[in-house]
Amino acid sequence: MALSGKCWPAFQTQFGFVPCYVNSRLTGRGIPVSCEVDLYGTLSEYIGQCVSKDAVTLLDINNTVTDAIYNEDIRGKFDYRQNEIFMGFHCGNTCSSKLSAGEMKNQMIMARSLPEEVTNGTLEGDIIPGDITFYRIQSTADNKLRAYLAEGEVLPVATRSFGGIGIFAIKEMDRFYRHVLIEGNYPHHGAVAFGHHGKALFEVFKLIGVEPSEIGFNQPAGMRYPTENPFQGQPW
Repeated sequence: MALSGKCWPAFQTQFGFVPCYVNSRLTGRGIPVSCEVDLYGTLSEYIGQCVSKDAVTLLDINNTVTDAIYNEDIRGKFDYRQNEIFMGFHCGNTCSSKLSAGEMKNQMIMARSLPEEVTNGTLEGDIIPGDITFYRIQSTADNKLRAYLAEGEVLPVATRSFGGIGIFAIKEMDRFYRHVLIEGNYPHHGAVAFGHHGKALFEVFKLIGVEPSEIGFNQPAGMRYPTENPFQGQPW
């Protein structure tokens, strides 16, 4: 079983709270829930749960790792360029078992335009460090299935932010983001499976009808994307 819900703004005004914590509890019990009526996000989560046999989550890709955090806690300590790290964020839907520490709070963004008392119900905390697989399956407007996947990790670095959030690191993320996620018109949600499961997910995507040429991945340095300019480093 899996669910996809309209978590905002209707839920708060109709029921008087945000469903993030409830969603996280359900996901921890083997019923993944996606936010914002993201049906393919739900399917992605369900596939990841079946492959990993563990809780999964669904996060926004936010490029909000500041220079200060990178220079203080990452540069020289981890083998990643600043363009290879990003914040994976959502309001508070990640299972408590996948947070370093969790705290019930209200949704700060929604409280800007709604009474604070109807925005309670998030589960906030930094996501536990360790290996992850970032992935998604999606359909195009002409009904063609496509997918992406990339293995990486959550760094053991404090985010200094709110929501269910972590500092993610994926090799060659900047190129992957441009040539797969943006050019492929993927939405901002990405599913997260805890552990490296790229090999199994790749085979699952093929089994359910995704052509191998439609499965994007973070290509290593020196392996060019089809639309990538081969004359890097030259002036315009």
